[in-house]
Amino acid sequence: MPMIRVEMFEGRTIEQKRNLVKAVTECFIETCGGKPDQVHVIVDELSQENWGVGGELFADK
Repeated sequence: MPMIRVEMFEGRTIEQKRNLVKAVTECFIETCGGKPDQVHVIVDELSQENWGVGGELFADK
């Protein structure tokens, strides 16, 4: 069972997340084969105050 994790900043609509899950699943099936009902997509939404790069929080940029 493939598991694909997407980490992104919060703020997308549920419709955007539906479209993302559908597109990621379709792309995986086209590229690697398998059945859509076996592909798990997990969307983790984080606030900008919980994500940093280069020693700096995104919230501080």
